[in-house]
Amino acid sequence: MTGGCDVVVAGAGPAGSVAALCLARAGRRVRLLAPRPQDPMGLRRDPYRIGETLPPAARPLLRDLGLLDGLDADGHLPCTGTDAAWGSEQPHGRGHVMDPHGHGWHLDRVRFDAFLRGAAEDAGARPVWGVAVRRTGRPGAWRLVIRERGVERELPCRWVVDATGRRAAIARQCAVRLRQDRLVAAYVLLAGPVPADQDLRTLVESAPRGWWYTARVPAGRLVAHLTDLDLVEPRLRTAAGFLEEAGGTRHVRTRLGGYAAGRLPEPRWAPAHGQRLAQPTGPGWVAVGDAAFACDPLSAQGILTALHTGARAAAAVDGSLRGEAGALAAYRAFVDGIAARYLALHAQAYADEARWASLPFWARRRPTVAALSGGLTQG
Repeated sequence: MTGGCDVVVAGAGPAGSVAALCLARAGRRVRLLAPRPQDPMGLRRDPYRIGETLPPAARPLLRDLGLLDGLDADGHLPCTGTDAAWGSEQPHGRGHVMDPHGHGWHLDRVRFDAFLRGAAEDAGARPVWGVAVRRTGRPGAWRLVIRERGVERELPCRWVVDATGRRAAIARQCAVRLRQDRLVAAYVLLAGPVPADQDLRTLVESAPRGWWYTARVPAGRLVAHLTDLDLVEPRLRTAAGFLEEAGGTRHVRTRLGGYAAGRLPEPRWAPAHGQRLAQPTGPGWVAVGDAAFACDPLSAQGILTALHTGARAAAAVDGSLRGEAGALAAYRAFVDGIAARYLALHAQAYADEARWASLPFWARRRPTVAALSGGLTQG
């Protein structure tokens, strides 16, 4: 080996942790890079993270990884289905009663991510604190530059797995990022739970300037509004304005009863645009999770895709280290297949809401426009 380890996995979200877990179990020397649990001032990080829905289809993979029992014992809430007021004023439902995999989950994401990271470390992946900045060197002899508390240092390795999310900190050095739109999420967590709030289904509701969703999570109830960045109403940036906008919905507002308005926090913001890399692999590197392919949250497939890309990328890296010529090509084909199915379903889902077709948010998502370029542009 020419470096300090076989693989550095840059990022310890679901995709990165699963990649590190699988590589460590394959006998590879792995470093799992993640920001320190405390910031430089010693303060705790945000105790809540958006991205909480894990569909039933994740169950077989979690079982194969030996993680299912631990997940079920970790205090997450079941998700029993989805109600969607989409294309009409009245919601229509899709439950998980007949799903062969059972119910899904509404996760405490901080706890879930820590669970996966702990499993990777138990398998032998060594934690390293810091944030990936750039990569230097050459394939087989990389030097990953990381920053921790303002100080940069290098980690030598043979392979790099980019699990840095939409910023794709390493992959963007040699691969083009294709962006689908300008979607952002404004969200609040209503502290609770309120005893009377026993609804375990996700509720989705479309609106003239975007759409809303709400879900029970272990810490209370999440409420989120999705719209394009240039269409954000200024009042959405304040607690009172966000509550007023949510109060104007037909269905979402009915789930908020009992949660104290005076405790409403300021809305937080997160990028939610679809994105992919033109090439998710290259000599000595591979991208996973949102770094490789990020979904519109309407699909509710983000965490599931992260888990699968993490596992598949680990197999590709291990295969490449063993000299398998087609290992990376198989991973690229897997990601391409996910992207093709997603784009088709995304176009159909937005076409199903025709009530505000002439308004900017919805006009931008007309299937005829998406079909011309696959819905993705460089950026």
